[in-house]
Amino acid sequence: MRPFNFEKVKSDTEASAMKSAVSQYIAGGTNLVDLMKKNIAQPEVLIDVTTALSDTVNYQNNILQIGAMASNSKVANNKEVVEKFPLISKAILAGASPQIRNMASSAGNLLQRTRCPYFYDVTTPCNKRKPNSGCSAIDGANRMSAIAGYNNQCIAVHPSDFCIALVALDANVTAKTKDQKEIKIPFKDFHKLPEDTPWLDNNLPQDAIITNIEVPDNAFWKHSAYVKVRDRTSYAFALVSVAAALDLDGKTIKNARLASGGVAHKPWRWFDVEKFLNGKRATTDVFEAAARLATKDLKPLSENGYKIPMLQGAMVTALQNCVNQ
Repeated sequence: MRPFNFEKVKSDTEASAMKSAVSQYIAGGTNLVDLMKKNIAQPEVLIDVTTALSDTVNYQNNILQIGAMASNSKVANNKEVVEKFPLISKAILAGASPQIRNMASSAGNLLQRTRCPYFYDVTTPCNKRKPNSGCSAIDGANRMSAIAGYNNQCIAVHPSDFCIALVALDANVTAKTKDQKEIKIPFKDFHKLPEDTPWLDNNLPQDAIITNIEVPDNAFWKHSAYVKVRDRTSYAFALVSVAAALDLDGKTIKNARLASGGVAHKPWRWFDVEKFLNGKRATTDVFEAAARLATKDLKPLSENGYKIPMLQGAMVTALQNCVNQ
């Protein structure tokens, strides 16, 4: 690890003022420290924001507000989250280990980097690590890579579970820029696809700091499920995951939410499938048709074709679990 200066700040204003091209914010450090050890991230200055940002989790005025510094564990175990936004709790508890969840911040979860093995192997080309150097995974080991929204610039997938629930529930990210302007970014637009800049994971302005995550009230608390398929049953990233939530009137689907992890460069929302489900009966036949619709245009890579039937099965299971609650 290269030498760096460490600065502790007391407010988001102070944090924003110190941000520069050679500095980086650190909260729980559960991802950044690993990147620094491997010389993937090489900040000259670390800005400790642990006492600068809120760690509260509040539900008021029909909005769940999650402070940027709220730990994943605190969010997952919050009484109002468990009762009113159970999909969030289920997704968080499916990720990482208890020790990491205790340290990892909510804002940090949004900003974590991909776990693509070529991104971590500094001896190989990777557009995400070194712009315009190439993508080794395309013709390499791509078993865990994307099946949606990728291009020849990058086929890496976003690793978060928390984010899959947030995109399904139409969350918003609030942040402050260096000039103290508050901005709000819809969660569906927060992360980005590779396009021509795969080294940029999100649309957060370079000089901005996340202050809160906001989740509007919804009618999905009775019927939601998170299904995560992975190589081992704990402490592993998703091969595919599905966040599903239904607003039911008897057996009729009034409104549906469906999102996936392990399939794309960003948390992936299945908008067309949601429209298909709305107004239909909540039956296995309908769920299977929805899964086929989701996967009909996907183009797997040389080693990840297995993700298509796996994703279909996870979708059907998640939707059935919603109904069976």
